[in-house]
Amino acid sequence: QVQLVESGGGSVQPGGSLRLSCTASGGTFSNLVIAWFRQAPGKEREFLSYNSGSGTTWYGSSARDRFLIYRDAAKSMVYLRMDNLKPEDTALYYCAAKEGLGRVEAGEYANWGQGTQVTVSS
Repeated sequence: QVQLVESGGGSVQPGGSLRLSCTASGGTFSNLVIAWFRQAPGKEREFLSYNSGSGTTWYGSSARDRFLIYRDAAKSMVYLRMDNLKPEDTALYYCAAKEGLGRVEAGEYANWGQGTQVTVSS
């Protein structure tokens, strides 16, 4: 069973940046696809990006121009760098893990962290 812990959330002004971290344990990190999702109150969970052990990355439309995903295999961590944050980025951000190919559907991921809150407000 893979355990995931997110960190790095917080409150930031519009235009600011944050780096979220996802620490994985309990699995073979190189076999894992790690994805980031977010969920705002009253909205469905939204795919942001995934990164595989082979280096494949993919971004959803909300993340493509302002977010960057990357991993540190030595630390079993995946990061999501978010720049030029907007109030509509306010949400609970989750990382999720699966083996095999990367997917954008939340239902494809069996392992989830507890989430880290990001609030963008002036």
